Amino acid sequence: MDERVKVYESKMEKTLNSLEKEYIAIRAGRANPHVLDKLVVDYYGSPTPIQQVGNISVPEARMIVIQPWESKLIKAIEKAILASDIGITPNNDGKSIRLVFPELTEERRKELAKDVKKKGEAAKVAVRNIRRDANDAFKKLSKSKEISEDELADLEEATQKVTDKYIEKVEKAIEAKTKEVLTV
Repeated sequence: MDERVKVYESKMEKTLNSLEKEYIAIRAGRANPHVLDKLVVDYYGSPTPIQQVGNISVPEARMIVIQPWESKLIKAIEKAILASDIGITPNNDGKSIRLVFPELTEERRKELAKDVKKKGEAAKVAVRNIRRDANDAFKKLSKSKEISEDELADLEEATQKVTDKYIEKVEKAIEAKTKEVLTV
């Protein structure tokens, strides 16, 4: 494959990776420690990820336990969880914080499935925008006579094949996450 197309393929790969990271944070009824990935607490004046200030474990399918290394951090961690969009009220016993994930209702599952689809559609748009940028760049090369018309056609065809491949990968990711969210 042409190096010029590979540049755009790596951008499409980053788009897919970004979508998969977003999907990890969508909870599907089971406790997933990744829902805490974006949360930070004030630790001696600097914002620090929760994973770096305590031990996170999943003792049961629908429970996450956070044990801070310093007990004075419990209030800060609780505050960060309440301020986030996780939608779970933390319980603390003075030593650790428990997050109990309720069973998802049918309505909530459908909302999550819509959200999964929306994020997937946004990723597909991003992939198509990368294709457009690639084709624009190749047309400029053709106009300035750096590549021939045949080379332009080959580059556009290669870009389209890469685009189709990544659109299909996004479709599969949407399908898999939707199935996971809708499974009771």
